[in-house]
Amino acid sequence: MDDSIIRGFSKYSKPQRIEALIQKYNFKADLGKWLGSFELTDPVTQKIIADLSENQVSNFHLPFSIAPNFVVNGHNMFFPLVSEESSVVAALSNAAGFWAARGGFHAEVLGTEKKGQVHFKWKGKVEKLRLLFPEIKERLLAESAFLMTKMVERGGGIISLELKEMNHVLPEYFQVDAGFQTCDAMGANFINTCLEQLSKSLQGYFRISDKVSDEEQDCEIIMAILSNYSPDSQVRAWVECPVTGLLEGKSQEENRLFVRKFEEAILISQSDIWRAVTHNKGIFNGIDALSMATGNDFRAIEASGHAFAARNGSYSGLTDVKVKDGKFKFSIELAMAVGVVGGVTGVHPMSKLALRMLGNPSAPELMMYLAVAGLASNFGAVKALVSIGIQKGHMKMHLNNIMNQLNIPEEKRPEIQLYFQDKTSSYSAVEQYWKNHKDE
Repeated sequence: MDDSIIRGFSKYSKPQRIEALIQKYNFKADLGKWLGSFELTDPVTQKIIADLSENQVSNFHLPFSIAPNFVVNGHNMFFPLVSEESSVVAALSNAAGFWAARGGFHAEVLGTEKKGQVHFKWKGKVEKLRLLFPEIKERLLAESAFLMTKMVERGGGIISLELKEMNHVLPEYFQVDAGFQTCDAMGANFINTCLEQLSKSLQGYFRISDKVSDEEQDCEIIMAILSNYSPDSQVRAWVECPVTGLLEGKSQEENRLFVRKFEEAILISQSDIWRAVTHNKGIFNGIDALSMATGNDFRAIEASGHAFAARNGSYSGLTDVKVKDGKFKFSIELAMAVGVVGGVTGVHPMSKLALRMLGNPSAPELMMYLAVAGLASNFGAVKALVSIGIQKGHMKMHLNNIMNQLNIPEEKRPEIQLYFQDKTSSYSAVEQYWKNHKDE
């Protein structure tokens, strides 16, 4: 047995975990003091943060920022954002202000159904299982009802059960595909609990039913788990204005040229996977920042969004543009599952603040805000790409990071920002400039 393997690490105290870290990498003995400097002085709040994860040794800080001027369905609000990418908040703020002056963002929810499956193997004939399924379905719903009392009172619960034959994947393989409404919860724990109960009831049916033979009594559960792909939980957001009102102070011809190039950029993202991936990454810059601020699972949101981008058989950009009768319309459709109760949203103090900033939204309302954040982020990126280029704005923000890395004093920074306002601010260029001028 490898003596370096640590067993029972999750049972270690925090000092023990830090000591193990010191021993593993020969770090300095005062590492614990340094890690402690990132923790909160309020012990109650610090415990909340520490209990969010396992094996915690410190806090990892990211900026909590605000993007003002988001007008959504006529309501003006601030968007709370958490992102380490310096240009994300700037791009969202610029896009929000841009569209606030042109009628704002519009959004609507197209559906809120989530899915989960019981994956199982059964040796009987497909035709027989289809005939038995109405009776099986009745049993599954009856025996899982006790789990759904509170959810049903709120208008949720299991809304559909469907048998799917999956013999093209594995011999004797089937699914019970379950549809759920989880109201204002993202619902992962609720769905998984229900699915595990459904799997027990399914096995129970085959064991006691007099309609199956002895050979057919064995129902092997492979797994019971929700799907993070939620094509029936969809949201749409859009902006629109006259073509001639897009670029202030520009001629009609300049506006038309901008719109043509914008259309072409979107078409490329819808047709070329090399562009589509980066295009959609830009969309999730905004969505992730808002989802993290509100304590939502940005990984699940991204997974569903990327699967939705490939729903037609090939991966493509998630936004679309239409120009008709002199009007420019830019839109996005997404599949996502979010929550505003339970999980991190219910305990993290900053997530609670973020939701208050958004007016304590329902889950469908938060879906709309996330779609708006994605559309705003994408508009800012594409607008830059087809006009000034992406690097001018990005590197302007990146310059601050470079100066931080080089420990340049605050009083010297305006001089460096002025020098690089029309130059490429690479790390090596800034470093060389600082070496040449720091003693002046």
